[in-house]
Amino acid sequence: MDSHWVTTPLFEPSQDFCPALLAPGNQTRKRIFEVAIAALLLLLTLPLAAVIALAILIETRGPILFGHMRIGKGQRRFRVWKFRSMVAGADGVLEEYLKQHPELRAEWRRHHKLKQDPRVTRVGRLLRRSSLDELPQLWNVLRGDMSLIGPRPIVEDEIAKYGPALALYEQVLPGLTGLWQVSGRTDTSYQRRVDLDCEYIRSWSWLLDLKILFKTVRVVLCGHGAY
Repeated sequence: MDSHWVTTPLFEPSQDFCPALLAPGNQTRKRIFEVAIAALLLLLTLPLAAVIALAILIETRGPILFGHMRIGKGQRRFRVWKFRSMVAGADGVLEEYLKQHPELRAEWRRHHKLKQDPRVTRVGRLLRRSSLDELPQLWNVLRGDMSLIGPRPIVEDEIAKYGPALALYEQVLPGLTGLWQVSGRTDTSYQRRVDLDCEYIRSWSWLLDLKILFKTVRVVLCGHGAY
């Protein structure tokens, strides 16, 4: 990782500073830029999305898309969309699996993910490995729920884990991609995730966003840290 991206201690609300990203003018310009890119990407990937939808329908019964509640700017709740990568009744399948493999509960609590997840379909594994399951989130970007680049969106249970850092996190839109996604993703610790979210907001610049975009392409193609 570039030395420019080495993280600093967690955000302290009493610190007297205003990151460039929190300036209204910068947020507006960033929003216009990202909406234009997201709209273009959505149009270009429509044929691919149709193929993915057909593959999901052929393999398993159920909806094509899966929506999950996340916490966004100002702690606003919104539904983040993904291509469905799991079997029907996934929650029951997970609970039964963890009963049979109690040693994996710690991994689940740490990451809210399992490397060998019994709920994930064959098509779902390919989608997750390539991050194509997150393609529908371009719609979240257009709706204003998310940014193209930003801190990763969190679930309700993660609010307490962010501690003082939540005060910084909730001032910006969460991102489809971001510093965490190009820095190891699920191969990193949870504390590292929080640090990276804070570092992105503190150190934001147009150059940093461009670096993350280019690194995202590389990470997606290589499948680093995705499962």
